[in-house]
Amino acid sequence: MLIIYIAIIVIIPVLSQCIRTVIESNVKPQGFVSVIPGLFSLTYSENRGVAFGLFQDGTVFFSITTSIVIVIFAILLIKNYKKSKLFAVAASLIIGGGLGNLIERVFMGYVTDYLSLSFFPPICNFADYCITAGTVCLIVWLLFFSDFMKSDKKRIESDEQA
Repeated sequence: MLIIYIAIIVIIPVLSQCIRTVIESNVKPQGFVSVIPGLFSLTYSENRGVAFGLFQDGTVFFSITTSIVIVIFAILLIKNYKKSKLFAVAASLIIGGGLGNLIERVFMGYVTDYLSLSFFPPICNFADYCITAGTVCLIVWLLFFSDFMKSDKKRIESDEQA
């Protein structure tokens, strides 16, 4: 089963780089391509910050921070992939998306953003949405399937019953 999660982790950065190459070739020269008028467009943007373009020009700091987060989630994935499929998928999406953005940040000094929704102003990329989906899965897992939200009394009671 671990092979599936590794495949997710590998496929996301590969897809991310392929999409970036297509965007740079076809959208960058124009800067903007309307896909669904008034709703969705491809808009070329070089993001030298983090989410939503915050904290510009912190490439080294963000690369180190991203690397640390990836390592932490990789360790957690290896230790817990048999315990929860939802957690494993969440961790895989976060790691894969993080790697996709890290590759660009290290080799280009910025992350290429291109997905623009009219109702969500920041321009994002495929890796960002993978990280977001992974984070949503992680929150669902934490709230509904892990011991994280159980009180100490409930944890003790469930341990005693086991």
